[in-house]
Amino acid sequence: FNQQFREYLINDKFTSDCEARNVPVTRNLDVISFLVDVGTIGDWNMQGLPTDPLSTQNGILVTKSTRFPLLVDPQGQALSWILNKERENLPTWNGQNVVHLSDPKLKDKLEFCMGDGKSLVVVGVEDEIDPMLDPVLEKEIIRKGSKMFINVSDKVMDYDPNFRLYFITRLPNPTFSPELQAKTTLIDFTVTQKGLEEQLLGKVIGKEQKALEEQLTQVLEEVNANTKSLMQLDASLLERLTSNSGDLLEDEQLVSVLAGTKAKAAEVNAKLVAADETRTNIAEKREQFRPAATRGSVLYFSIVEMSLVNVMYQISLDQFLELFMGSMDKADKATLASKRVANIIDTMTYTTYRYVNRGLYESDKLTFVMLLTMKILVAADKLKSSDMTLFLRGGAALDITSVKRKPFGWMSNEVWLNVVQLSQSNAFYANLVEEMTANESAWKRWYEDNEPEQMTIPGDSYEQHFADQADDIGPFLKLLLVRCLRVDRSILMCKEFLRNTKEMGPAYVEPVTDTIESVYDGMVPEVPVIFLLSRGADPTDSIETLCRKKKLPAPTVISLGEGQEPVAIKAINAGAINGTWVLLQNCELGLGLMNDLESIIEKLKDSMDPNFRLFMTALPHPDFPLGLLQMCVKVTNEPPAGLKAGLLRSYTPGVMVDQDKIERVDTAQWRQLLYTLCFLHSIVQERRKFGPLGWCVPYEYNNGDLQSCILFLEKHLYNGPISWSTFQYMVSAVQYGGKITDSLDVRLFKTYAEEWLTEACCDPEYAVNPANPIFKIPNNFRYEIPSFTDHADYRSFIEGFPEIDSPEIFGLHPNADLTFRVKEAMALFKTLGETQPKGGGSNDGVSREDVVYEKATELLGRLPEDYLEEEEKVKIRKLGGMTVPMNIFLFQEIQRFQAVIAKVRFTLEQLQLAIKGEVVMTAELQETLDAIYDARVPHLWENTLTGDEFSWRLPTLGLWFTSLLNRHQQYRNWLDRGRPKSFMLNGFFNPAGLLTSMKQEVCRKHKAERWSLNEMVYVGEVTQVERPEQLKSSPEEGIFIHGLMLEGASFERRQNCLVESEPKVLHSPLPVLHITAMSRAKAAQKKRSLGELYECPIYKYPDRTDKYLIAFADLPCGEKPKSHWTLRGVSLLALS
Repeated sequence: FNQQFREYLINDKFTSDCEARNVPVTRNLDVISFLVDVGTIGDWNMQGLPTDPLSTQNGILVTKSTRFPLLVDPQGQALSWILNKERENLPTWNGQNVVHLSDPKLKDKLEFCMGDGKSLVVVGVEDEIDPMLDPVLEKEIIRKGSKMFINVSDKVMDYDPNFRLYFITRLPNPTFSPELQAKTTLIDFTVTQKGLEEQLLGKVIGKEQKALEEQLTQVLEEVNANTKSLMQLDASLLERLTSNSGDLLEDEQLVSVLAGTKAKAAEVNAKLVAADETRTNIAEKREQFRPAATRGSVLYFSIVEMSLVNVMYQISLDQFLELFMGSMDKADKATLASKRVANIIDTMTYTTYRYVNRGLYESDKLTFVMLLTMKILVAADKLKSSDMTLFLRGGAALDITSVKRKPFGWMSNEVWLNVVQLSQSNAFYANLVEEMTANESAWKRWYEDNEPEQMTIPGDSYEQHFADQADDIGPFLKLLLVRCLRVDRSILMCKEFLRNTKEMGPAYVEPVTDTIESVYDGMVPEVPVIFLLSRGADPTDSIETLCRKKKLPAPTVISLGEGQEPVAIKAINAGAINGTWVLLQNCELGLGLMNDLESIIEKLKDSMDPNFRLFMTALPHPDFPLGLLQMCVKVTNEPPAGLKAGLLRSYTPGVMVDQDKIERVDTAQWRQLLYTLCFLHSIVQERRKFGPLGWCVPYEYNNGDLQSCILFLEKHLYNGPISWSTFQYMVSAVQYGGKITDSLDVRLFKTYAEEWLTEACCDPEYAVNPANPIFKIPNNFRYEIPSFTDHADYRSFIEGFPEIDSPEIFGLHPNADLTFRVKEAMALFKTLGETQPKGGGSNDGVSREDVVYEKATELLGRLPEDYLEEEEKVKIRKLGGMTVPMNIFLFQEIQRFQAVIAKVRFTLEQLQLAIKGEVVMTAELQETLDAIYDARVPHLWENTLTGDEFSWRLPTLGLWFTSLLNRHQQYRNWLDRGRPKSFMLNGFFNPAGLLTSMKQEVCRKHKAERWSLNEMVYVGEVTQVERPEQLKSSPEEGIFIHGLMLEGASFERRQNCLVESEPKVLHSPLPVLHITAMSRAKAAQKKRSLGELYECPIYKYPDRTDKYLIAFADLPCGEKPKSHWTLRGVSLLALS
């Protein structure tokens, strides 16, 4: 248990329980002084045990427990202490004092240690311990006379009572079985932030004020020796007193001992008082350097928490201590201690940031700096943990039905909930709603501006307060406001926040590049470098080029996989002796070797040639060995993103297009189509960043697809004039289309081919730019199709591309950039949320459990009553009975809805009992607690145990619960008042089932005309009715549907056609839609009469996959062709 829980158990639970049972108990019992003396603690500290109370308690548990200890030791501090403590009693095997759990000779080494009373330290423990050791763990001792034995794997071994056994795991969060925990004493040695701070302070003083630290060490040794001496005198005197049988006053020897003890005690006490004064003086001087130790501790724990984001982001405490000590050497000297400390802090923070930054994927770099900054501000008491919670989740815990009614039509519901939460949770914004109401026009202008973070915030006081608190939390307060009102600007505002925060600065947001040369310069032979792979990145060429520059033999390159591990081991052994380089590729496919690699390197370390270097490449893998990751230097090698970077890659000699390729066919058409194919390749790759709006499924298009298209084009041109339809088909349906699985993605790629792979693209005046762009293309750049004869001219032309790609070049609306920015911001909030601690209280004294208990009570109070099946059947009979398809659909929906209500009610009630301690807090209940606290939907409410959809999927708890209430209202109205005039499509589990039921009813109506269900298709037509309340009656055939939102376009009711979206409006409501079913022939005839129609997919969720596709609706195209709306990615979403 952690320190906080231990104190709770001892001071609260244990004491109150004893008092309740009338058992005498000491209040505020100090278990440390009760269980161990000061002298022993001093010895432990000299042996390397940290001085904080938690570590001292751990030392007591290790030494006093009757069971053998199992130590959770991610930082290696427990192992270091145990090796020092047991130095005299440890056997040595080939220079090693420890044995690995997987060691084939473990049984023999156990027998030797157990028979000779030695200590055995077993490392490499993961989630379980070899069952062979169970008799030893359970101490199944067989006594024969004065000798003791234990039967291990059918072999009777001698057992010496002095035998000590220690198990050590480096896993930070191991999952040991209850049985294993019962057999051992499980002790968590994970370093605490305060404990690490004390250790780092000692290192800073040792470096900066060596004499001071030596003086402190000497004083501590003297205090320890004097304290022991005093205790020995007491023991000696007590022994004399108890062993004396005559008159005490007549025992001259006893009187002499008593006098000597008194004099010695006075002398020792005088020395202890003097030592205390010296310690106090030293402590005052040490405190000047504490800020550096505090910052170091915050830095380390920020790095540790990044491992929760990606398992590959592991850094050992030893690696961090190297950075910590090195930063003191690099920092500028200063006479004043305060200035020197400031220099150390600045250098240390930036050095650590650069070291960690180069091993992070691009998407996680801002996450790390934000996490670090927030922890620094929290440690400085400038921010509270509740501020961090507000920043991460906004108003996600609220639902629109339970808060004050939104007074602004221009503001979305989500933003209004954020505003309400901000005004409730942050005292600085307590009057925000009133100020927005009083100055609505100014706030609307700020809200709708393209760059609101650059504008002055409305109101007289806000900007002044930000300026007044510029050194404290002014930048954070502004960040909170932008995050709550304009989520899409959150990433940009985070960077602005980092620039303006005193503790950080512009250096932490400027892009930096680590070259392979800079990585090599920091390498040493015994520390491998691991390149974390990403799409389109391979450092092999860079490593081979560097090797040639250094005039060294070519590196040995081995791609791991089946049968390659012996080859790799042989190459590593040869490289270590000969001083050559080794590159192991795809290491996640050779985890067997990776598990052994740490010990292989350890054995070779002393004999390594100074020129030896080991490089590795790997994709993230959850089972990648922790020890190897902690000893390696991590580097990411992501290719730059954007159209410019993609085209430059294609026009890099040796990659795709070089001078020889340009000259293969000596026509302008070849050169133009070659460029068009490369441009199209970059477009379809970059379109992935827009998420489902870009592609329904993010396909891994690669250079092989482009190479195949170029090869086909070359051969096709050799055979005569180009057939455009054949060319388009081969590119869109065969080469790229071969890997496309979604029919709508097939349609999209076909549209790209039909738009760009045409004779028009060979016209010198042709450009990909839209004829009438909605927003200005950056730099007014013209994306024409050049026909240069020189390779360098193409690269020069591509270099002139804008740094930021306009979505309109992809065929998308400028709002797609907003979609991308919101997606980025939400990913940042989610990732930061994963790093937040899951236990303990908050700054305002309210624990997570209290918050969740209160929220559970609120949700239970608003949860609808159960649906009783017999009662619902009676009501359905009044609606026509179970022979009516729509009634069958309603009954099935109610059954599923009741299952959701029952699960929610049961979970919340069990969670409350678990919080009170009346039932066990299971893993499922713990996950539910964490989710409710983070305003997320608990996994069990959305999914079955097998991962299938159980209810409905929404991003926040507030939205999910609002949807639950809305669904209940729709079902209840249908049961009590009859079939509704219009159906809220997002209020059903199975919206496709609703349409199928409707189709069955229409088919029965046309029974005389012999209509067949198999021959019927849906026909959707948008009505002129904006809201369902305006409907006077249900349609004669089919049903009315409302609640659909258009993404990628808007619908003009008066013109009855699709039009461009309003700026910054991602989803616009569609008027009530009439959907019916007709025979194919009749439907085709009707569609012809309506002009050009865009076949718009209707999805259940924003994730556009076949799994969530409900149906299609035919929407009039208006002035634009349907290809325009296809490239826009227009779809209808049944959003709740």
